[in-house]
Amino acid sequence: MKRILLFLFAVLPAICMAQKPVVESLTAEYLTDPIGIDITHPRLSWKINTTQRNTLQQAYTIVVATDASFSPSKTVWNTGKVASDSSVFVTYNGVSLKSATRYYWRVKVWDNHGNTSAWSKPAYFETGLFNTTDWTASWVQPKQDSSRKMPAVMLRKQFSASKKVVSARVYATAHGVYELYLNGSKIGNQVLTPGWTEYKKRLQYQVYDVTAMLQPGDNVIGAMIGDGWFKGTIAYMNNWGFWGKNLALLCQLQITYADGTIENVNSDGSWKGTQNGPVTLNGIYDGENYDARKETTGWNKKGFDAAAWLPVDVANNITKTTLVGVQSVPVHQIAELKPIAIFKSPKGTQIIDFGQDMTGWIRLKVSGPAGKTVTIRHAEVLDKFGEFYTANLRNATATINYTLKGDGVEIFEPHFTFMGFRYIAVEGFPGEIKPENFTAVVIHSDMPVTGQFTCSDTMINKLQHNIQWGQKGNFLDIPTDCPQRDERLGWTGDAQVFSRTAAFNMNVGSFFAKWMKDVAADQFPDGGVPFVVPDVLQTNRATSAGWGDVAVIVPWTMYQVYADKRILQTQYPSMKAYVDKIIKKAGDSYIWRGGSVFGDWLFYRPGIYDFSEPNGYTNPDMIATAFYAYSAKLLSQAAGAIGNTADEKKYNDVFEGVKKAFIHNYMTPTGRIFADSQTGYVLALKFNLVPDSLKSRAAAYLVEDVRSRNNHLSTGFLGTPYLCQVLSQNGYTNVAYDLLLQKTYPSWLYPVKMGATTIWERWDGIKTDSTFQDKGMNSFNHYSYGAVGDWMYQHVTGLQIGKPGYKNIVLKPEPGRQFTFAKATFETMYGQLLSEWEVKDGIMRIHVKIPANTTAGLTLPQAHAEDVKQDGKPLTGASGDANGTTVQLGSGDYTFNYPWVVVKDKVAAKYAK
Repeated sequence: MKRILLFLFAVLPAICMAQKPVVESLTAEYLTDPIGIDITHPRLSWKINTTQRNTLQQAYTIVVATDASFSPSKTVWNTGKVASDSSVFVTYNGVSLKSATRYYWRVKVWDNHGNTSAWSKPAYFETGLFNTTDWTASWVQPKQDSSRKMPAVMLRKQFSASKKVVSARVYATAHGVYELYLNGSKIGNQVLTPGWTEYKKRLQYQVYDVTAMLQPGDNVIGAMIGDGWFKGTIAYMNNWGFWGKNLALLCQLQITYADGTIENVNSDGSWKGTQNGPVTLNGIYDGENYDARKETTGWNKKGFDAAAWLPVDVANNITKTTLVGVQSVPVHQIAELKPIAIFKSPKGTQIIDFGQDMTGWIRLKVSGPAGKTVTIRHAEVLDKFGEFYTANLRNATATINYTLKGDGVEIFEPHFTFMGFRYIAVEGFPGEIKPENFTAVVIHSDMPVTGQFTCSDTMINKLQHNIQWGQKGNFLDIPTDCPQRDERLGWTGDAQVFSRTAAFNMNVGSFFAKWMKDVAADQFPDGGVPFVVPDVLQTNRATSAGWGDVAVIVPWTMYQVYADKRILQTQYPSMKAYVDKIIKKAGDSYIWRGGSVFGDWLFYRPGIYDFSEPNGYTNPDMIATAFYAYSAKLLSQAAGAIGNTADEKKYNDVFEGVKKAFIHNYMTPTGRIFADSQTGYVLALKFNLVPDSLKSRAAAYLVEDVRSRNNHLSTGFLGTPYLCQVLSQNGYTNVAYDLLLQKTYPSWLYPVKMGATTIWERWDGIKTDSTFQDKGMNSFNHYSYGAVGDWMYQHVTGLQIGKPGYKNIVLKPEPGRQFTFAKATFETMYGQLLSEWEVKDGIMRIHVKIPANTTAGLTLPQAHAEDVKQDGKPLTGASGDANGTTVQLGSGDYTFNYPWVVVKDKVAAKYAK
């Protein structure tokens, strides 16, 4: 007994400690310890870590202060103990925040088991410059040739830090893309700043903590500015200087000294600049030319003789009213890839293969004589003969020319461009090429990875890999359509169809919040939404169904995934303006005629002279009307979510009117959809436009079409994201699996079989004879068709939303007879959610993890409650129906086992060819 008591005394503290909740993962506006947010009421979120099941938060206390001591004199907000289960997006409501100030915050919580957490580790957020008057710096423009394809400009300013420095911040932006230096070292690790926005209305600035970089006495701040999206060629070959033809800098270094005084070192007329630097050409499409012989050693350090540099011009005509603090994640260098093969093509081209289609650039390591130029070209694929293929880049030269200075080992990577590539062709390299000479640097917006999906089928795992890399390659400050050719634009339709899958793979909350503000900024006066944002196409104010609907669908998706009500509130005027435009256009008929410019883009069609099989064509007006209904319904729901009950009813009535018109115009009494295409049935069923009495018939017709094509899809950009979803939602998950696992064209796995490492733009980008589709539009990194990832997460492993933000979770895994296991994890705003299932020796094992402060309903497919064991014990408190057994769960880790019988495909025989 004594030994038992001693053991209990030893382990009880550990048990109690393990059950005590820990508050962690503190974020402000999605971001960890952000610097430079210009939101006056930032929202604070945290997660609760505990080993105790069924844990819910019952109360919290937040303290915000101007230093980490949290002394009462420094405290600006103390909530006291607030009875609430809210742990996501709790809005700061203390004293008014000041510009350029760091605020520390911490949280304590109480749970439903009577436990109280310790204070969390302190986190912080730092404000930017709230007011235009906070900017004391001036816009400056160095003397420059404002013609096309000119060298980058360089600027510098020497100053003195005369006293002991407590802190120092740089606030900076540019017309163009910039790099900053302080005493010879690059400031920050961001690339391609200030990013891409609708510059005339929204120009981001960045904030950097440079306290540790300042030196006593003399210092030098310097900048290089390239053309970027602002001045460079963008949106096809003759569209350059869209926002302006002169590069400019705005830079404010704010130094706080130990005596409390503040000194600003501003961009002004005392700065000097030159265009005679080593970056002799740069462009998003062009690549970069760099002549190392023109490097000016020490230009960004003290002691440099800048007598030959010219004073800059102060540009008082450039406004500061459009400046906005960065609220999205920055673009960073994320990973590095080494060559997997170095070889020569049959025609003698020196080629390096990095094994992965990616976005970024090459880091070159070389030594050789001065004046020797190494040329690096970029390509996604090789042709059927093994030759370097760049025809699909169109007019994007995507080339690096590096001219050596000849003083030993030289290391170079470009400053103001990016390429989409897997292969490079190298010319002029002095000596033998070795793997250490070339490194591929992967860049993209640094979104936290939140989701992973894996299963027993290696090709599906490769598909998931390709989906994720398609997202990496195209989420570069904005959601681009492709990273390689002379396009790389923010196509609204592409972003709309992929946004839900994107939110599984990575945390895209702040990414889309930023971009959607540009969608609103670019919106036409009549409410229409351009094809691309930022709108550099200027297509006579045209909008297209499925593209313009991004204004409604993406904010609603972000609200669902993250419980981000503010994005609905912020975007609501834009959402409403878009739907109101369609209402006016459709009139009393409720049919949106002429509203679809692109139709079901890139739907399957056989060869132009091949009439042996039907194509996937869907009537454009029907597509437009379907999206009209969908956006009206989502707008009604958004209105309800933000408390606008009048609009909730108004737009629901609009939806009902459109639905009635859709049925009358596009449906037969037997449930057939006009045009009889897969996309027609998919949109009608997904958007709830089919009467309940006809849903089963319409779904059966869809299945009939799929089976008649021998389990092939025929959908394009608009139908593909919802195809498998609609099948599962109408009882045909087995057909969805057959589509997913189809390996011949057109299918998701055909590109995988052909060696794809990302998602292709076209179902047959590379044909079965290894020739290519139309070179004018054939990207091999184009994420739209990767939207099937949403179905894989939501239906294969069953991760579905019960209440916004996964506050309540619906788990409905739908195992397919083709898989023996599947697993998905997703980092919700509350913590990690896991669902995995495995069939082995006739037993189904389902394992789930539910994050603290949430609840879940788990449906065990084909399970009889009396046969189920939970954590090795008989299941209790469950309910059953035709789909299986459902059990309600609180947070925790659970495992269920029960006998498994493979259900025969009931529709296979009926619809077999």
